[in-house]
Amino acid sequence: MLDKTGVPTPDQVLSRFPAEKDLLRPKAILECYEDIPCNPCSTNCPFQAIVIGEDINAQPRLIVERCTGCGLCVAVCPGLAIMTAALKNDRAVFQIPYELLPLPQTGEEWVGLDREGRPLGPARIEKVVRKADRTNVVTVSLEARHLYAFATVRCPR
Repeated sequence: MLDKTGVPTPDQVLSRFPAEKDLLRPKAILECYEDIPCNPCSTNCPFQAIVIGEDINAQPRLIVERCTGCGLCVAVCPGLAIMTAALKNDRAVFQIPYELLPLPQTGEEWVGLDREGRPLGPARIEKVVRKADRTNVVTVSLEARHLYAFATVRCPR
């Protein structure tokens, strides 16, 4: 499905998430599904939690135990293919890359979208980190039931 529509299958998405017990703290979700020559995520991870190996074309792998969910990889991925995810009470909390305008503002309610651009429901903007030389990182929370479906946000206007 990915090569025809650009949208990963549910099984592909699930294969990128650690076990839910590991999501009590933020963890990187590496949605890089193609073998391409890229390694900023692994070279910028201060905890060596992202491994590519000898072949720079290999897809990155996450060593869950090493990942602190710091989000440095989110801002440096040129393909916007990394986010972090965590479960907090009844909410799923994500750090996502965001390069569109308008830039969300902390406290706003936007619309959470799935990987096909379909609305999931309200998404609260928890934090916005503006990066002058990198991709902005937006922290978003929405109902925990959307953990595996959520991809990004859309301005409600």
